[in-house]
Amino acid sequence: MTTCNRWPVRHSIALAALLVAAPWAHATNGYFPHGFGLKAKGMGGASIAMAQDGFAGVNNPAAAAFVGNRWDVGAEIFRPYRDAQFVGQTPVVESGKTAFLIPEFGYNVKLSERLALGLTVYGNGGMNTSYAPFPNGVNLLGGQGKLGVDLMQLIVAPTLAYQVAEGHALGISPLLVLQRFEAYGIQGFAMMSQSPGDVSNRGKDSSTGVGVRLGYFGKLGDRVNVGVAYSPKVSMSKFDKYKGLFAGGGDFDIPENFGVGVAVQVTPAVTVALDATRINYGGVPSIANGSLSQVMAGKPLGAADGPGFGWRDVNVVKLGVQWQLNPQWTLRAGYNQGDNPIRAQDAMFNILAPGVIRKHITFGATYAPDKASEWTFALWHGKRENVVGPSVDFMSGAMNPTGTRIGMHQNGFGLQYSRKF
Repeated sequence: MTTCNRWPVRHSIALAALLVAAPWAHATNGYFPHGFGLKAKGMGGASIAMAQDGFAGVNNPAAAAFVGNRWDVGAEIFRPYRDAQFVGQTPVVESGKTAFLIPEFGYNVKLSERLALGLTVYGNGGMNTSYAPFPNGVNLLGGQGKLGVDLMQLIVAPTLAYQVAEGHALGISPLLVLQRFEAYGIQGFAMMSQSPGDVSNRGKDSSTGVGVRLGYFGKLGDRVNVGVAYSPKVSMSKFDKYKGLFAGGGDFDIPENFGVGVAVQVTPAVTVALDATRINYGGVPSIANGSLSQVMAGKPLGAADGPGFGWRDVNVVKLGVQWQLNPQWTLRAGYNQGDNPIRAQDAMFNILAPGVIRKHITFGATYAPDKASEWTFALWHGKRENVVGPSVDFMSGAMNPTGTRIGMHQNGFGLQYSRKF
């Protein structure tokens, strides 16, 4: 028991350092992952009404009351394929970074029959693109050299859950957030900024903030679980090095998000889970402000009402099935479908962040060689999506209504080891 309790302290610190150091990207439901923890990822992300691993801090804090004593550590290889072009003017240019290693960690312990404590370390989301320039050194957006961005969001979430009545719990997870961002190759945007020297090629910058996630988990008899999870917008410190790029002088908050879920044990061996979630990208000006519309209206980059990426709110439905084949093997499959946050009129700016994926198919399994340990794997595919919209020559003001095309598809695979104690 003592060894297990000490394990997460030193290893979660090391894991957090690895998360910060590693370049990575998520781009599934907008820039949020389609799920957290490999059991959830194998079920299309459905997890709000499931209590089966140490990732309660991100899925539903109240679920920690029913998880028991365990730790889970895993990593995934995420492979997004992004490309863009100006139709009829340039060839298709593919982003050069197509493989990212993303670790994650969860821990849970019962302090009493009603009270549980947990810790989750995870990447909330991100976006990474890197487009090579043309032979003359000019890139897709008119800048020099490579073109791209690198956004990372790391969250450490301690969790406390309490059973207020038999089978019903409330939970809370403070969210300790670190962001990192870098942009390069968009020097051409400087002429549209209120702070031209703080738009591109400023190196890595970081930002911090504190938020919270709240949850309810209820057992309605022996066969039905329900859950609710909510996280308000997290106000982050500003990216000072990019105050000429992001609206609000470098603001880049984490959007409000929430969801409800139900899990039904339809037979002793089969469970079906369904989540309905929403991510309110529209509440963050640097993400939601219109792009070309604000440029054409004369609004400078970096201003409170300056151009953003034009992302809208998205609704996501996550459906998963879990089959307990035998005491050793559990099989999973899932489907995830969400809205595309990027509208046609904002395609050009989103060459940098083409988070257009709408549909995912997922599979997974857990092998339990004994009562104390588990090996879980999951794999998934995000169906290709394209968005075609206008392009603008900022020097002449000429517009081509179908001049920009962005697209993406993606694959992923992960492996997780879990230990009960």
